[in-house]
Amino acid sequence: MNARVDRARRLARRGLGAVRRVVRRASGRGYTRWRRSIQLRVVTSTLFISAIVVAILGVFLMQQVSSALMDGKVKAARLQLDEGLAQVQRDLGNTTSEDGVRLSNTVDRLKARSGPSGLYEVYIRDTTEPYFDGYATNELREESVPRRLRDELRQAPAGSRAYTYGKLSYIGPDRPSERGLIVGGRTGQFELYYLFPLDQEQRTLTNVGRSLAGVGVVLVLLLAAIASLVTRQVVIPVRLAAQGAQRLAAGRLEERMRVRGEDDLARLARSFNDMAANLQDKIGELEDLSQVQRQFVSDVSHELRTPLTTIRIAADMLYESRDTFHDPAVGRSAELLQSQLERFESLLADLLEISRHDAGAATLDAESLDMRDLVLRAVGDIQELAERKGSKVVLQLPGEPCMAEVDRRRVERIMRNLLVNAVEHGEGEDIVVSVAADRDAVAVAVRDHGVGLKPGEGQMVFDRFWRADPARARTTGGTGLGLSISREDAQLHGGWLQAWGEPGSGSQFRLSLPRVGGAELRGSPLPLVPPGAGDARPLFAELEAGE
Repeated sequence: MNARVDRARRLARRGLGAVRRVVRRASGRGYTRWRRSIQLRVVTSTLFISAIVVAILGVFLMQQVSSALMDGKVKAARLQLDEGLAQVQRDLGNTTSEDGVRLSNTVDRLKARSGPSGLYEVYIRDTTEPYFDGYATNELREESVPRRLRDELRQAPAGSRAYTYGKLSYIGPDRPSERGLIVGGRTGQFELYYLFPLDQEQRTLTNVGRSLAGVGVVLVLLLAAIASLVTRQVVIPVRLAAQGAQRLAAGRLEERMRVRGEDDLARLARSFNDMAANLQDKIGELEDLSQVQRQFVSDVSHELRTPLTTIRIAADMLYESRDTFHDPAVGRSAELLQSQLERFESLLADLLEISRHDAGAATLDAESLDMRDLVLRAVGDIQELAERKGSKVVLQLPGEPCMAEVDRRRVERIMRNLLVNAVEHGEGEDIVVSVAADRDAVAVAVRDHGVGLKPGEGQMVFDRFWRADPARARTTGGTGLGLSISREDAQLHGGWLQAWGEPGSGSQFRLSLPRVGGAELRGSPLPLVPPGAGDARPLFAELEAGE
């Protein structure tokens, strides 16, 4: 038995939990739609405000109708009471307390005036008989006349009138109690009371209330429909403008809005079209200028290679003969010429590579390679430079192969650029190179403990020719294009090149590539922020392919 009860309770809790989840999801979707839709907010606000206004007006009208209806009822009851008091004065003016027959007959005559529908009941009482309840029609209880009304008439002067509202109760069980209006007056030794049931008035008020409620609901719905219609006329052009702006942002510069009429919305459409046309012209001019600039860089780079080759041959001859010169300054000049020519050749090679990326001519020669081997080759290339700077390269390589479909030349260039950058800014501290892989991606992180990156610099670190400290001289002969080319190469693979840094805590660059060429990269097996990097909020510069 207990097991069945527990099972029933668990099922009930599960059912309640499912209902709560459904309600939360529905409310969440409703709130999201309400927050995103101007039309829905306007219609909802109109419904809410109009419902409050209609409710206030309905209550006010009900009060006015009820007051007018009751005032008319009281006036009619007082007229009826005056006629009844006159009748009592005529019939019972000289009646003694023992003449109960005439008193009963008078009550019957007064009741007969109410007609067959029984518009009121009559109760008469002889004030000289304190132990006699008096006469009432239709088995009306004496308690139907409130004690406070009797006391008020007893204390008032002769000829006074009074009324109140109370509950009419009867002796028989067939007739239930009902609310009524009770008016009373005193003439001589008699107190006469007319008791008017208010069931008809209550039905009238109920019908009026229902009519007002129905009219109010219809009015609120009509106001909401009107608000929806009016808002729709404004919202639709705004939505079209938003959609047009999104298409413009997506590169569809030919997007235009339809102009209808001469109102404010038509002026908005014309202004949008003028803006789109101007934007299209400006972007076209910028594209033409960019194309000219790319072509100029490419042409100049190619044209400089021929004279550079000649200068290179002459410089090599001077460099090889530098020890035969009698003047040491001439030999030193030959060495400087040789180093600057190497830097110039590197700059031309980078410019040519940038021009290929800009023109969309860069291609991948992908093959399945072990990322550990590429890292070792890159570290070997910069080992001498690291020793000159006093930095030690620490490798953290996994024991299993980290295979990925990559372009050997481009990935090695990325690694060399990251390592050279770490040596340049590492302040002679250790440089940590980490490699990791999971099912979908491989990653390489290069960590230095140098000056780091200031806030805001993480967004500019991959810009062309950008330098963190313009006053700081390059000691490794960099061209300022290495990280920019590295980012382009990473994006060409469908990967990410990301940077983190904190002032005084160094920086870390992370290269993440998909294992399979063309696959979408969803995550990286290495964290961007190195463990124990500090409590300060890190600076991120996430640059993904296709951004």
